[in-house]
Amino acid sequence: MFKFLIVCIVCLQVMAVDLGSQFAWAQSDQIAGGSPTSRAATSEGRIATAEQGFVFLFNGHTMEGWEGNMDFFRVEDGAIVAGSLEKPIPNNEFLCTKKRYENFDLRLEVRLIGQGNNAGIQFRSERIPNDHEVSGYQCDMGMAWQRPVWGALYDESRRRKMLAEGPAEQVSKWLKEGDWNELRILAEGKHIRLYLNGHETIAYTENEEHIGLDGIIGLQIHSGPPTEAWYRMIRIRELPATDMAQSTKTKPTVSSEQQ
Repeated sequence: MFKFLIVCIVCLQVMAVDLGSQFAWAQSDQIAGGSPTSRAATSEGRIATAEQGFVFLFNGHTMEGWEGNMDFFRVEDGAIVAGSLEKPIPNNEFLCTKKRYENFDLRLEVRLIGQGNNAGIQFRSERIPNDHEVSGYQCDMGMAWQRPVWGALYDESRRRKMLAEGPAEQVSKWLKEGDWNELRILAEGKHIRLYLNGHETIAYTENEEHIGLDGIIGLQIHSGPPTEAWYRMIRIRELPATDMAQSTKTKPTVSSEQQ
């Protein structure tokens, strides 16, 4: 009888833990619609927990908290998939957060598949009224002008030029071609740093006073041949306003080329 009671107690404890986990995940799903969550589903079916201080902007299930042309965005295997491998992309398309961000540390995993081989992450950006375009900073990914632009800083639909690029040979070595790559965007005041798989690609300081320091975050698929951009594990840590000292680690390469 005593052994039977012990077994019953253990079973009840296991059930309680399981129910608690389900309840916590249900709470995360509900939270995702109005504000970011600390947990997200992965492509392997597991639940990931964000690092301390970070929250997920995408819970792995739904695109609540985001807006855009849903003809070009879907959720698959715990990732947001932009574009299509079955048809060309007629315009640049962006899936954007409904919330605005100023100073932050944004981290996510990305993968490019297809002929177009170009996409990017917008930040401190704005929707252009009555248009498919978004204006603002972009952490570039893929190829442009016959060279890799992973982790480069482009000014989308505003100054329309590359603001800074990392060392091409090093970027090619850091890149996991055809696989998942981690991008990191660190924005503090006028200072921006971009990272590819843990390696700093650029450090840029904005010197034009009229450029805004807050805005939406957007996931892009570039116009062109059939292409898919996959985005997952999208997490952010908001930072307080600060005047971070200008970085001297990487000198940006300024270009007048347009994308």
